[in-house]
Amino acid sequence: MSDIIQLLPDSVANQIAAGEVVQRPASAVKELIENAIDAGADKIQLIIKDAGKALIQVIDNGCGMSVTDARMCFERHATSKIRKADDLFAIRTMGFRGEAMASIAAIAQVELKTRRHEDELGTCIIIEGSEVISQEACSANPGTSICVKNLFYNTPARRNFLKSNPVEMRYIIDELQRVALAHPEIFFTLHHNGQEVYHLPATNLKQRIIHLLGSSYNERLVPVEEDTIVIKLRGFVGKPEFAKRTRGEQFFFVNNRFIKDAYLNHAVLMAFKELLPEDTFPLYVLFIDIDPAKIDINVHPTKTEIKYQDEQTIYAIIRSAVKRSLGRYNITPSLDFDQENSIEHLVTPKPFEEIVPPTISFNPNYNPFDTDNDKPAARETSRSSPDYRNSPIPKNWDTLYEIARREESTQHRIHEEKSISVDEQELNKTSERQLFQLHNRFILSQIKSGFMLINQQAAHERILYERFLQQLETHSGISQQSLFPQTVTLSAGDFELLKELLPDIRALGFDVREFGKNTVVVDGIPADLNNTSELEILEQLLEGFKNNQSGLKLDKRDSLARSLARNAATKAGVKMSLEEMNILIDQLFACQMPNVALNGKQVITTFTLNEILERFDK
Repeated sequence: MSDIIQLLPDSVANQIAAGEVVQRPASAVKELIENAIDAGADKIQLIIKDAGKALIQVIDNGCGMSVTDARMCFERHATSKIRKADDLFAIRTMGFRGEAMASIAAIAQVELKTRRHEDELGTCIIIEGSEVISQEACSANPGTSICVKNLFYNTPARRNFLKSNPVEMRYIIDELQRVALAHPEIFFTLHHNGQEVYHLPATNLKQRIIHLLGSSYNERLVPVEEDTIVIKLRGFVGKPEFAKRTRGEQFFFVNNRFIKDAYLNHAVLMAFKELLPEDTFPLYVLFIDIDPAKIDINVHPTKTEIKYQDEQTIYAIIRSAVKRSLGRYNITPSLDFDQENSIEHLVTPKPFEEIVPPTISFNPNYNPFDTDNDKPAARETSRSSPDYRNSPIPKNWDTLYEIARREESTQHRIHEEKSISVDEQELNKTSERQLFQLHNRFILSQIKSGFMLINQQAAHERILYERFLQQLETHSGISQQSLFPQTVTLSAGDFELLKELLPDIRALGFDVREFGKNTVVVDGIPADLNNTSELEILEQLLEGFKNNQSGLKLDKRDSLARSLARNAATKAGVKMSLEEMNILIDQLFACQMPNVALNGKQVITTFTLNEILERFDK
């Protein structure tokens, strides 16, 4: 029997490794940008076409590479970051394994141009599927330019598993945001299909957060800073009132490397305990500076997981530091003794003067329809006349107030009688169904066997959810046109998500069109959402959609219908009229699944007379 174990060719081994290192275009973007940072660049340009499927180009002004280094960077396990195993515990650079360039070259067509600052000519290498096509000298700017074309061109199965362009572009934006937050001192630009998405000048951390997430975040940030012998902690957290229902704005960095750590995230949430609304997550951008010897970053292929020697101490430091910052900058009110309206600047009141009560004077014989104004009895004494103060006060003047009071009480009584008659008419119309709202949260309806209790918010969510699903299928959403179209500016990630959802959003009744960079114009909204601002509607819609996608992994239309239904439904605590309760019940029992809420819980609960009697018999 012949031997069956064989050594795989390098090209095949590289393609296998690429499955772990390069999962989508965003993975290649991350690796290339991190290489540019390790090269000492202070200006990095990212150019994308077709969400990275057609082109990913990274241009930097770093140190560049020599001819030999340019060729060696495409070999497996070729790196300038480490020399021996012990170096893994002293790593300060982004990359260290030497697998990224070899993996990218195995599944794409790559063109590399690089030149060191001291060289006159650079090097150009073209490689496809791990095979070097050409290598020659060329003129190039100092630094490195890498073009990755037709990603996964030789692995069509992997390419078919990629999502739509807006989805893949959102992943790329997420990766750029993480790197840009970790290095605010570096100038970044991002262009997609010829349009500039980001233009991030070198600045401080706070300004970088504002440039990435929006100008409104200037008032939401609370600084955090703590220096201990274990770690140095710095960064910002968001104020509790601006927390969102999704986890998209949580960033942890260890030695400027973005990480995902549920344990440390729990430390931040515990600092916000009793300050956050239910099912919401705060914004935070926190940097941990720690001795590399006390951590292990060689845990996961994407380098987003880290092992710590003393994670309990780090947990306690993060929790206490965030909690103290919230108390110092956000929760505790500040006192300003330098204001102009201090005690010293108050105007000294004047001494009390004699108070003269007002007097009333009128002529009871005055007839306004009498044209003979010369009769002294028909003239009303003028307040400005000298005889005004000396005119006698008429008798029985106080009866005027009694007359006015009787008229007012009569009108009030008539109004009450009208309202009572209206209520009686409504009760007569719905005499077969006896309804009562309990604590403005539940609707109680009497039935033959006992009574039925309906959760009003869950019921309305179910009604709207099925209605929106039908509108998405039939494109029958009704739009309420705005008198003045509203311009809404979103973050780059939310703008890409909105473009992906635009056909379905329009089917629901939204009249939305693109208007420049990360901006849309809202000409109309669904008729059920008249009392909410356009910006608030879109933000809640996108947040709910992202929450459903990350948590429930639902179909796109299903997630969209759930998000809009939850935002548009009548909330608990809202008082409903008898007519509104009847309409709600009629629409609920017309649904396909009236008894199941969107969260899977019950909408309706019944209590029989036997159950009630048993409670009294105990």
